Amino acid sequence: MTKTVPAYQRIKNAILENIHSGKWQAGNAISTEMALAEEFEVSRMTVNRALKELSEERVLERRQGSGTFVAQQQFNHTFVEVRNIAQDLKSANRDYRAQVVSKRAITAAMLDDEMRRKFDIGAAVVSSHSKSADFKEADSINDSIEDAILYEVKIIHFADGQPIQFEERWVDAKKVPAFIEQDFSVVNTSDYLIAQSPLERGRYTIRALAAPNKVAEALQIKPQSPTLVLRRQTYSAGQVLTFVKMWHAGDRYQFSGEL
Repeated sequence: MTKTVPAYQRIKNAILENIHSGKWQAGNAISTEMALAEEFEVSRMTVNRALKELSEERVLERRQGSGTFVAQQQFNHTFVEVRNIAQDLKSANRDYRAQVVSKRAITAAMLDDEMRRKFDIGAAVVSSHSKSADFKEADSINDSIEDAILYEVKIIHFADGQPIQFEERWVDAKKVPAFIEQDFSVVNTSDYLIAQSPLERGRYTIRALAAPNKVAEALQIKPQSPTLVLRRQTYSAGQVLTFVKMWHAGDRYQFSGEL
């Protein structure tokens, strides 16, 4: 059964689509509450809820007596501290390199439940078992790219020739359409995303998990060996931009910081 999208969420989605498509630029006034209420055939209270939430998410700016405007992004760097393993290793005088295992475009028919939840994509006719060929080179672009909802990359990060992190990353294809074309053996994924669409917030978890076979192979450890897994979800303009799983060999990596 298809889940009905609440009216206020439909309004939020429409506003975000106008912003992401470039129809409404930073600093532009958006439609009035009355106009939105008429367009969506809802009460002004419903419109007000949508605008209030987008304002709290720093997507919109409401000015008393003037209207509602697309918020100016008054920052060049992310509010979210995103660690760059390449910089960390180089600053520690360790030899760093990255190996791209695979890149692919994921269409609606290929979405699994986890990705639909993470990116709040909603119900559609989905086949979790559908597969497409991996893109092994940055210029291996074909028609499926046009239908992509997400891009997926898998990368092994090495320190002094030893695999230290296995990165599995998913990115909103519509927000960063050129992502799949990058050479991530040279360009760092986090650096590229921040440059394209500054991150405003995020959340993460760190868990100790036994390495499944594919991760063990990538990290050159025995299956079921202990790993530390960092899962991170980051947002831009009120929507999820990227979700990443970073697997670390338990005996080669630790997380630390200052209080």
